[in-house]
Amino acid sequence: MIKAKFFLLISLMLFGTGNLLRAGEETKTESKDIIEKEGSKDLLDFSSIKDIIKKDGLEDELKKKQDEKRKYLDDKKLKDMKKYNVPNQDVFWSFFSELWLVKNATILKWDIHKPDFELEKAFTAFLESQGLYEKKIKILLLDSAEIAHAALPSNSDEYIFILSLPFIRTLDLSKVEISLILFEDFIRVKRGYFKNYVLDKEFENFLGSNFSGKQFDKKIIDNHLKKYNQVLFEKGFSFQEQFETTKEIDVLLKSDLKIWNTYLTLLEKIDTLTKNNSLYKKYSQIYPSPELQLNWLKPKNTIL
Repeated sequence: MIKAKFFLLISLMLFGTGNLLRAGEETKTESKDIIEKEGSKDLLDFSSIKDIIKKDGLEDELKKKQDEKRKYLDDKKLKDMKKYNVPNQDVFWSFFSELWLVKNATILKWDIHKPDFELEKAFTAFLESQGLYEKKIKILLLDSAEIAHAALPSNSDEYIFILSLPFIRTLDLSKVEISLILFEDFIRVKRGYFKNYVLDKEFENFLGSNFSGKQFDKKIIDNHLKKYNQVLFEKGFSFQEQFETTKEIDVLLKSDLKIWNTYLTLLEKIDTLTKNNSLYKKYSQIYPSPELQLNWLKPKNTIL
């Protein structure tokens, strides 16, 4: 009896194990089928999403946004680089002359309060009488005798003049006479004497360059500002340059003998001042010999 029961138990256990093995195999098969189906389902879903994106134009929109971002970054980089541009010759000279004026404000004393003598208006009218229109004129009055008068290099159709108040007051000059002095300076600066002295190959290459990613060469600026000092305080203009300037004024003013004679009188005043007032002893060093100018202008005596 006990043996029969034991045999029955063994049979049930073996039968159950077989079922369990078959059930495990069936479970594995079902899992594999589910995974394959889910994989196929994921693939189908991805393709569907891609088709929807294309259909709605979202892909083109994304590409457009990426292109816009790339262009923005390129423009920003270019804009940042432009911050390191050195101005070119077309716009550089006025800035450079004004920089020189700022650095020499203590010596020149141009920043004190002065009455408006309407010299710009008077000189503009004089230029127009010579057929010269639409010129931008700046006249800076100096409360100093260090420089009597000068025209500084500036941009096209811009003219920066400096003029000593003590100089014009000592000579008691009229507005017409002041305009004639400024006209001399106007001719010099138009002929490029000053600018040509300052400009050299190194400076020419520097203008219009870009120093992004490099250290700014301040020495170039300082060295060429010193050339302004050499022209205005020490060297001045050559006899040849003075002769060419005087002869051009002679031709331009000869059509109006009244103005021409006023110019002669002005040169006589300056000649007397430079010979008798030690304050202006350097004048003939900067503007060679007013006496010679008179000789160049006055008609030669003809011996019969």
